[in-house]
Amino acid sequence: MEKPPTVEQRGSVSDLPTFDVAILGGGVAGLTLALELHKELPHLDVAIIERNEHPVPETTHKVGESTVEIAAHYLRDRLGLADHLDQDQLRKFGLRMFFTGHGNSDITQRVELGSSIFAPLTSYQLDRGRLENELGRRCAAAGVHFLSGHSVDRIALDPGEAPHSVTLSGPAGQRTLQAQWIVDASGRAQLLRRHLKLNRTKVGHSANAAWFRVAHPLDVEEWTQDPSWAQRISEGERALSTNHLMGSGYWVWLIRLATGATSVGIVAGAEHHDFSTFNTLERALGFLSEHEPQCAKAVVPHIDKIKDFRVMRDYSYSCDKVFSGQQRWCMTGESGVFLDPLYSPGLDLIAISNGLVVDLLRRSGLGQDVGPVADLHDILFLRLTNLWLATYENQYGLMGNAQVMSSKVIWDTAFYWAVFGLLFFQDKFREVGSTPSIAETLEELSVTSNRMQQFFREWDGVGNSELDPQFIDLLAPIEFMLRLHSEMTDDLTPAQFEQRFRGNAEFLAQLAGQLMNTVIRACAERLDEASIEQVQAWQRDEHVSHFVATFRRERLKNPTTDRWIPVGSPRANCTTPS
Repeated sequence: MEKPPTVEQRGSVSDLPTFDVAILGGGVAGLTLALELHKELPHLDVAIIERNEHPVPETTHKVGESTVEIAAHYLRDRLGLADHLDQDQLRKFGLRMFFTGHGNSDITQRVELGSSIFAPLTSYQLDRGRLENELGRRCAAAGVHFLSGHSVDRIALDPGEAPHSVTLSGPAGQRTLQAQWIVDASGRAQLLRRHLKLNRTKVGHSANAAWFRVAHPLDVEEWTQDPSWAQRISEGERALSTNHLMGSGYWVWLIRLATGATSVGIVAGAEHHDFSTFNTLERALGFLSEHEPQCAKAVVPHIDKIKDFRVMRDYSYSCDKVFSGQQRWCMTGESGVFLDPLYSPGLDLIAISNGLVVDLLRRSGLGQDVGPVADLHDILFLRLTNLWLATYENQYGLMGNAQVMSSKVIWDTAFYWAVFGLLFFQDKFREVGSTPSIAETLEELSVTSNRMQQFFREWDGVGNSELDPQFIDLLAPIEFMLRLHSEMTDDLTPAQFEQRFRGNAEFLAQLAGQLMNTVIRACAERLDEASIEQVQAWQRDEHVSHFVATFRRERLKNPTTDRWIPVGSPRANCTTPS
């Protein structure tokens, strides 16, 4: 594979003019930003400074091997990578979860949540090294100055309007590069945050992860010979789903990659499973043997094919600030915020933050005072990530409860398509701060989402209905899921978008009320003290009362299926009625 041209092949840094933008980091965040800048603002002179030499190994071991709709749309349609994704990556067969059941020794005896058909909008499983090499080639071909094999020694931000300075060390020694804007895409190195002495904000979510890649195509469909189980799926292969093995306080991912390898990861809440139980390869295999014996049985024969092993301890964090128009710097990717690998939000947040960076640079090039706009983008992005974070905070304890977690996954997915997905596909994130009606609706949606996440915990707290082994199809039989998914791509005028966004907020309130109404009625039939106290608390809660009233008001003119709220036989205090 031909190495992309570096600055050294085009002349020394001192021979080049001052750059418009210096991007610190040449991973997927920095490379996609550079490519988007080239497409949207081709007159800008952009430099990428990357510590590692390019091309990177195809087995580059980074989190982010699965995409969902926002990231897939960003890579395929906005950056023009459709040919690469279709030819060199794998089409993803959606999200799929198998909940704990019968000792996790027979996959047919677990509740399965997933889709029986491909979703209309394509997403992908990514070999990150293969993707980053393709992005590097395209950036170099577009004229981006790609300095691979260079480390950042010092950053000097000019307080006025003069260029910033970045001191680099590389094959030709130490030199200085100047740029009007600096964007930190250095990932967990967090170069700019450290330079600015910004706080790495501790969030209310503590979890750890370990993962490895095995050079063998692990396939959950080979774990059983049961034909009726296999025939649940009418399209695609389960092996091409992002497969999750769900247990109390943890989940395990299985992701097939285009190179034929399989990525295997363990993610666990710190309060549920001590990191020391899976923080080495030997311990990780032991964790699988204890909690996921059928998975361990599939992995163990291929131990000699395990390529690598990585861990992330207490991986979730945020930052005080990610955009500054006054000081002319931004952060994107993991340099500012990282939430959780569940639902694969990392590349989504890169796509959103890159779009906001491009918007600031466009406005700056037009001579606008971008300070106020940058402040609005900063507030928006951090509020957005806080809203997203609530999906994970204190929720790992639910993962062993198939009934609660199945409804939560469907809710989380519907919310993602109706809110985040619609905003991104319609290119409205950059307008939120300047459009009061959108901002007000987003604030209302935050209240809805946060109360629902709390409700899931409360529901779990008063009991667990152990579902019989079954297949919960989250797409084909649930009409509102297909509708919300496909409507993201509708061609909408500004007025139509606001009407759709408002309508989605009202519909999500109705869905929240449907779940709450179902659960409250079921729990009200119980005579134990815990259920009675919780039902009384729900009846006093003004938000719960509002959502239930909304559902009861809307259900006749806008009926929704109840198939997203699974029914099981009672094991503890609470069950939904059959």
